[in-house]
Amino acid sequence: MQSHPSYPILSSHLKKYPASAASLFQTYNDITYAQEWKEISVVDLGEEYRRAAIRGRRKIGLEDGGGFAEEFSYVFPCSLSEKFTFEQLRNAFSHLETGQIFLAITSEDASIVYYKLSTGIVKPPV
Repeated sequence: MQSHPSYPILSSHLKKYPASAASLFQTYNDITYAQEWKEISVVDLGEEYRRAAIRGRRKIGLEDGGGFAEEFSYVFPCSLSEKFTFEQLRNAFSHLETGQIFLAITSEDASIVYYKLSTGIVKPPV
């Protein structure tokens, strides 16, 4: 892990929150290299969550004009075995000052499932 190009960016958070280090490392690399987000940074969520989140601009598909989203998006990485209450997730929205979070659920086989969470009731696109 230490020889990977993303390690210097993540090392302080990986050492500070070892229980969530694998999820952060896996999600950060997926967002950076597979999803190709830009202006990516790591946001420390503090002792309440004992983890860091990821902030960046999502790549927009060609059907939507291409390029990158104007607004920053936030990713909350966690493992499949972790549990969070609605209260904890609601507080994450407040902490990150956003109305939308991508919950990145990682597993030991290196797969990631992303769930888009929003505050309140959001009508899906038709």
